[in-house]
Amino acid sequence: MSKIEEFEELRPLLFSIAYRILGSVGEAEDAVQETWLRFDGSATRPTSTKAFLSAAVTRLSIDVLRSARVRREEYVGPWFPEPLLSDPYQDPARAAELADSVSMAALLLLERLSPLERAVFLLREVFAFGYDEVAEAVGRSEAACRQLLVRARRHMETGRPRFEADRRERQELATRFFDAMRGGDVSGLQELLAADVRFVGDGGGKAPQLSKAVTGAANVARLLGTVFPLLARIDVTFAPREVNGQPGAIFRDRDGKVLHAMVLDVLDGRVQTVRAVINPDKLGHIGPVADAWAVDRELRQARRQPR
Repeated sequence: MSKIEEFEELRPLLFSIAYRILGSVGEAEDAVQETWLRFDGSATRPTSTKAFLSAAVTRLSIDVLRSARVRREEYVGPWFPEPLLSDPYQDPARAAELADSVSMAALLLLERLSPLERAVFLLREVFAFGYDEVAEAVGRSEAACRQLLVRARRHMETGRPRFEADRRERQELATRFFDAMRGGDVSGLQELLAADVRFVGDGGGKAPQLSKAVTGAANVARLLGTVFPLLARIDVTFAPREVNGQPGAIFRDRDGKVLHAMVLDVLDGRVQTVRAVINPDKLGHIGPVADAWAVDRELRQARRQPR
Protein backbone atom coordinates (compact mmCIF):
# COMPACT_ATOMS: atom_id res chain seq x y z
CA MET A 1 0.00 0.00 0.00
CA SER A 2 1.35 3.43 -0.95
CA LYS A 3 1.79 6.29 1.51
CA ILE A 4 -1.17 8.17 0.15
CA GLU A 5 -3.37 5.07 0.32
CA GLU A 6 -2.38 4.50 3.95
CA PHE A 7 -3.09 8.13 4.75
CA GLU A 8 -6.46 8.24 3.01
CA GLU A 9 -7.55 5.12 4.87
CA LEU A 10 -6.86 6.87 8.17
CA ARG A 11 -8.03 10.36 7.18
CA PRO A 12 -11.54 9.95 8.71
CA LEU A 13 -10.03 9.01 12.08
CA LEU A 14 -7.53 11.87 11.94
CA PHE A 15 -10.20 14.45 11.15
CA SER A 16 -12.47 13.13 13.89
CA ILE A 17 -9.69 13.39 16.46
CA ALA A 18 -8.74 16.90 15.36
CA TYR A 19 -12.34 18.16 15.23
CA ARG A 20 -13.13 16.92 18.73
CA ILE A 21 -10.01 18.59 20.09
CA LEU A 22 -10.53 21.86 18.23
CA GLY A 23 -14.28 22.23 17.67
CA SER A 24 -13.49 23.75 14.28
CA VAL A 25 -13.95 22.10 10.89
CA GLY A 26 -11.48 24.40 9.14
CA GLU A 27 -8.78 24.05 11.78
CA ALA A 28 -9.26 20.28 11.89
CA GLU A 29 -8.87 20.06 8.11
CA ASP A 30 -5.70 22.17 8.32
CA ALA A 31 -4.30 19.89 11.02
CA VAL A 32 -5.00 16.83 8.89
CA GLN A 33 -3.34 18.43 5.87
CA GLU A 34 -0.25 19.36 7.89
CA THR A 35 -0.15 15.79 9.19
CA TRP A 36 -0.05 14.53 5.61
CA LEU A 37 2.81 16.90 4.77
CA ARG A 38 4.81 15.60 7.71
CA PHE A 39 4.10 12.00 6.77
CA ASP A 40 4.88 12.55 3.11
CA GLY A 41 8.08 14.37 4.00
CA SER A 42 9.40 11.71 6.37
CA ALA A 43 12.31 9.72 4.95
CA THR A 44 11.34 6.45 6.61
CA ARG A 45 8.07 4.58 7.02
CA PRO A 46 6.93 4.35 10.66
CA THR A 47 6.42 0.95 12.27
CA SER A 48 2.77 1.87 12.85
CA THR A 49 1.30 4.39 10.43
CA LYS A 50 -1.80 4.81 12.60
CA ALA A 51 0.30 5.61 15.67
CA PHE A 52 2.49 8.05 13.75
CA LEU A 53 -0.40 9.91 12.14
CA SER A 54 -2.55 9.95 15.29
CA ALA A 55 0.33 11.38 17.29
CA ALA A 56 1.06 14.01 14.65
CA VAL A 57 -2.52 15.22 14.31
CA THR A 58 -3.03 15.20 18.09
CA ARG A 59 0.07 17.28 18.80
CA LEU A 60 -0.74 19.71 16.00
CA SER A 61 -4.30 20.08 17.33
CA ILE A 62 -3.08 20.66 20.89
CA ASP A 63 -0.80 23.46 19.67
CA VAL A 64 -3.65 25.09 17.72
CA LEU A 65 -6.04 24.73 20.65
CA ARG A 66 -3.66 26.51 23.02
CA SER A 67 -3.71 29.61 20.82
CA ALA A 68 -7.43 29.26 20.07
CA ARG A 69 -8.30 29.32 23.79
CA VAL A 70 -6.80 32.80 24.04
CA ARG A 71 -8.99 33.99 21.17
CA ARG A 72 -12.08 32.42 22.74
CA GLU A 73 -11.55 34.44 25.90
CA GLU A 74 -12.12 37.58 23.79
CA TYR A 75 -15.02 36.11 21.80
CA VAL A 76 -18.20 38.21 21.64
CA GLY A 77 -21.07 36.31 23.25
CA PRO A 78 -21.37 32.53 23.67
CA TRP A 79 -18.88 30.40 21.73
CA PHE A 80 -20.10 27.22 20.03
CA PRO A 81 -18.18 24.69 17.92
CA GLU A 82 -18.51 24.87 14.16
CA PRO A 83 -21.48 22.72 13.10
CA LEU A 84 -20.54 19.32 11.75
CA LEU A 85 -23.03 17.69 9.40
CA SER A 86 -21.36 14.28 9.19
CA ASP A 87 -18.55 12.63 11.09
CA PRO A 88 -16.39 10.73 8.58
CA TYR A 89 -15.14 8.23 11.15
CA GLN A 90 -17.48 5.25 11.22
CA ASP A 91 -17.57 2.47 13.80
CA PRO A 92 -20.97 0.72 13.69
CA ALA A 93 -20.39 -0.94 17.06
CA ARG A 94 -19.95 2.47 18.72
CA ALA A 95 -22.02 4.71 16.47
CA ALA A 96 -24.22 6.14 19.24
CA GLU A 97 -21.24 6.81 21.51
CA LEU A 98 -19.34 8.55 18.73
CA ALA A 99 -22.37 10.69 17.87
CA ASP A 100 -22.80 11.78 21.48
CA SER A 101 -19.10 12.61 21.80
CA VAL A 102 -19.30 15.05 18.89
CA SER A 103 -22.44 16.81 20.15
CA MET A 104 -22.19 20.51 20.90
CA ALA A 105 -23.02 19.83 24.54
CA ALA A 106 -20.11 17.38 24.82
CA LEU A 107 -17.67 19.65 22.98
CA LEU A 108 -18.63 22.60 25.19
CA LEU A 109 -18.05 20.45 28.25
CA LEU A 110 -14.60 19.54 26.94
CA GLU A 111 -13.77 23.26 27.08
CA ARG A 112 -13.36 22.77 30.85
CA LEU A 113 -10.27 20.65 30.22
CA SER A 114 -6.73 21.69 29.48
CA PRO A 115 -5.56 20.87 25.94
CA LEU A 116 -3.58 17.85 27.21
CA GLU A 117 -6.47 16.58 29.34
CA ARG A 118 -8.80 17.00 26.41
CA ALA A 119 -6.57 15.02 24.05
CA VAL A 120 -6.00 12.21 26.55
CA PHE A 121 -9.69 11.97 27.39
CA LEU A 122 -10.73 11.81 23.74
CA LEU A 123 -8.09 9.31 22.64
CA ARG A 124 -8.79 6.98 25.55
CA GLU A 125 -12.52 7.38 26.20
CA VAL A 126 -13.85 8.06 22.70
CA PHE A 127 -11.39 6.39 20.33
CA ALA A 128 -10.39 3.57 22.73
CA PHE A 129 -6.64 3.99 22.27
CA GLY A 130 -4.43 1.96 24.60
CA TYR A 131 -2.47 3.90 27.23
CA ASP A 132 0.74 3.24 25.30
CA GLU A 133 -0.82 4.79 22.17
CA VAL A 134 -2.15 7.76 24.14
CA ALA A 135 1.25 8.33 25.73
CA GLU A 136 2.96 8.30 22.35
CA ALA A 137 0.38 10.66 20.87
CA VAL A 138 0.68 13.36 23.55
CA GLY A 139 4.37 12.86 24.38
CA ARG A 140 3.86 11.95 28.04
CA SER A 141 4.45 8.82 30.07
CA GLU A 142 1.67 6.29 30.54
CA ALA A 143 1.58 7.17 34.26
CA ALA A 144 1.17 10.85 33.45
CA CYS A 145 -1.61 10.03 30.97
CA ARG A 146 -3.46 8.03 33.59
CA GLN A 147 -3.31 11.02 35.94
CA LEU A 148 -4.48 13.36 33.18
CA LEU A 149 -7.39 11.03 32.45
CA VAL A 150 -8.43 10.90 36.12
CA ARG A 151 -8.52 14.71 36.24
CA ALA A 152 -10.38 14.89 32.94
CA ARG A 153 -13.00 12.38 34.06
CA ARG A 154 -13.52 14.32 37.30
CA HIS A 155 -14.15 17.55 35.36
CA MET A 156 -16.46 15.81 32.90
CA GLU A 157 -18.56 13.72 35.28
CA THR A 158 -20.65 16.51 36.79
CA GLY A 159 -21.76 17.93 33.47
CA ARG A 160 -21.57 14.94 31.14
CA PRO A 161 -24.41 15.40 28.63
CA ARG A 162 -27.18 12.85 28.41
CA PHE A 163 -29.40 12.41 25.37
CA GLU A 164 -32.52 10.52 24.42
CA ALA A 165 -31.45 6.88 24.36
CA ASP A 166 -33.83 5.96 21.54
CA ARG A 167 -32.59 7.83 18.47
CA ARG A 168 -35.82 7.13 16.60
CA GLU A 169 -37.92 8.74 19.35
CA ARG A 170 -35.54 11.69 19.46
CA GLN A 171 -35.86 12.17 15.71
CA GLU A 172 -39.65 11.93 15.87
CA LEU A 173 -39.74 14.65 18.53
CA ALA A 174 -37.45 16.82 16.40
CA THR A 175 -39.77 16.36 13.41
CA ARG A 176 -42.74 17.52 15.51
CA PHE A 177 -40.65 20.46 16.77
CA PHE A 178 -39.71 21.67 13.30
CA ASP A 179 -43.25 21.13 11.97
CA ALA A 180 -44.62 23.26 14.82
CA MET A 181 -42.02 25.94 14.21
CA ARG A 182 -42.78 25.98 10.48
CA GLY A 183 -46.47 26.38 11.23
CA GLY A 184 -46.03 29.04 13.91
CA ASP A 185 -47.68 26.72 16.43
CA VAL A 186 -46.60 28.32 19.72
CA SER A 187 -48.65 26.02 21.96
CA GLY A 188 -47.46 22.96 20.04
CA LEU A 189 -43.85 24.06 20.48
CA GLN A 190 -44.32 24.69 24.19
CA GLU A 191 -45.52 21.11 24.70
CA LEU A 192 -42.24 19.83 23.25
CA LEU A 193 -39.94 22.02 25.36
CA ALA A 194 -38.55 21.33 28.82
CA ALA A 195 -39.73 23.79 31.46
CA ASP A 196 -36.21 25.22 31.79
CA VAL A 197 -35.29 25.06 28.09
CA ARG A 198 -32.70 27.58 26.82
CA PHE A 199 -32.32 29.13 23.38
CA VAL A 200 -28.80 30.44 22.79
CA GLY A 201 -27.20 31.93 19.68
CA ASP A 202 -23.56 32.27 18.62
CA GLY A 203 -23.05 35.24 16.33
CA GLY A 204 -19.57 36.17 17.51
CA GLY A 205 -20.40 39.84 16.96
CA LYS A 206 -20.50 39.18 13.21
CA ALA A 207 -24.23 38.51 12.81
CA PRO A 208 -27.44 39.61 14.54
CA GLN A 209 -27.94 37.70 17.75
CA LEU A 210 -29.91 37.92 20.98
CA SER A 211 -28.24 39.91 23.74
CA LYS A 212 -28.75 36.99 26.12
CA ALA A 213 -30.18 33.49 26.22
CA VAL A 214 -33.96 33.06 26.17
CA THR A 215 -35.10 30.70 28.92
CA GLY A 216 -38.34 28.94 29.79
CA ALA A 217 -40.74 26.97 27.61
CA ALA A 218 -43.25 29.78 27.13
CA ASN A 219 -40.60 32.35 26.12
CA VAL A 220 -38.70 30.04 23.75
CA ALA A 221 -41.93 28.79 22.15
CA ARG A 222 -43.12 32.35 21.62
CA LEU A 223 -39.81 33.37 20.06
CA LEU A 224 -39.56 30.43 17.68
CA GLY A 225 -43.27 30.34 16.87
CA THR A 226 -43.42 34.00 15.91
CA VAL A 227 -40.03 34.61 14.31
CA PHE A 228 -39.98 31.75 11.80
CA PRO A 229 -43.30 32.65 10.13
CA LEU A 230 -41.82 36.13 9.63
CA LEU A 231 -38.65 34.60 8.19
CA ALA A 232 -40.78 32.49 5.86
CA ARG A 233 -42.39 35.70 4.56
CA ILE A 234 -38.95 36.83 3.35
CA ASP A 235 -38.31 33.40 1.80
CA VAL A 236 -36.04 31.96 4.50
CA THR A 237 -36.34 28.16 4.48
CA PHE A 238 -34.86 25.34 6.50
CA ALA A 239 -34.16 21.65 6.04
CA PRO A 240 -33.87 19.26 8.98
CA ARG A 241 -30.38 17.75 9.21
CA GLU A 242 -28.39 15.90 11.80
CA VAL A 243 -25.94 18.42 13.23
CA ASN A 244 -23.10 17.24 15.47
CA GLY A 245 -24.82 13.89 15.81
CA GLN A 246 -28.04 15.46 17.13
CA PRO A 247 -31.30 16.58 15.50
CA GLY A 248 -30.97 19.96 13.84
CA ALA A 249 -31.61 22.03 10.74
CA ILE A 250 -29.84 24.28 8.26
CA PHE A 251 -31.53 27.61 7.49
CA ARG A 252 -31.04 29.35 4.13
CA ASP A 253 -31.99 32.65 2.57
CA ARG A 254 -33.98 32.99 -0.66
CA ASP A 255 -30.83 32.41 -2.71
CA GLY A 256 -30.08 29.16 -0.92
CA LYS A 257 -27.17 30.60 1.06
CA VAL A 258 -26.57 29.36 4.59
CA LEU A 259 -28.04 31.65 7.24
CA HIS A 260 -27.51 29.56 10.35
CA ALA A 261 -27.45 26.06 11.79
CA MET A 262 -29.73 24.99 14.62
CA VAL A 263 -29.22 21.96 16.86
CA LEU A 264 -31.42 20.46 19.56
CA ASP A 265 -30.53 18.64 22.77
CA VAL A 266 -33.31 16.15 23.53
CA LEU A 267 -33.76 14.36 26.84
CA ASP A 268 -36.73 12.74 28.61
CA GLY A 269 -39.01 13.42 25.65
CA ARG A 270 -38.40 17.18 25.67
CA VAL A 271 -36.09 19.67 23.97
CA GLN A 272 -33.66 20.85 26.65
CA THR A 273 -31.52 23.30 24.68
CA VAL A 274 -31.78 24.99 21.29
CA ARG A 275 -28.50 26.33 19.89
CA ALA A 276 -28.15 28.46 16.78
CA VAL A 277 -24.76 29.00 15.12
CA ILE A 278 -25.08 32.30 13.26
CA ASN A 279 -21.45 33.45 13.03
CA PRO A 280 -20.71 33.43 9.27
CA ASP A 281 -17.10 32.42 9.93
CA LYS A 282 -18.39 29.06 11.20
CA LEU A 283 -20.70 28.27 8.29
CA GLY A 284 -18.56 28.49 5.15
CA HIS A 285 -17.76 24.77 5.08
CA ILE A 286 -21.50 24.06 4.67
CA GLY A 287 -21.89 26.29 1.61
CA PRO A 288 -22.02 29.93 0.48
CA VAL A 289 -23.00 32.08 3.47
CA ALA A 290 -25.93 34.49 3.54
CA ASP A 291 -25.71 38.15 4.56
CA ALA A 292 -27.35 37.82 7.97
CA TRP A 293 -27.50 41.58 8.46
CA ALA A 294 -29.46 42.01 5.23
CA VAL A 295 -31.85 39.23 6.27
CA ASP A 296 -32.28 40.96 9.64
CA ARG A 297 -33.19 44.24 7.94
CA GLU A 298 -35.78 42.44 5.82
CA LEU A 299 -37.12 40.73 8.93
CA ARG A 300 -37.56 44.04 10.74
CA GLN A 301 -39.38 45.44 7.72
CA ALA A 302 -41.64 42.36 7.58
CA ARG A 303 -42.56 42.91 11.24
CA ARG A 304 -43.80 46.40 10.42
CA GLN A 305 -45.90 45.33 7.45
CA PRO A 306 -49.42 43.90 7.87
CA ARG A 307 -49.95 40.45 6.45
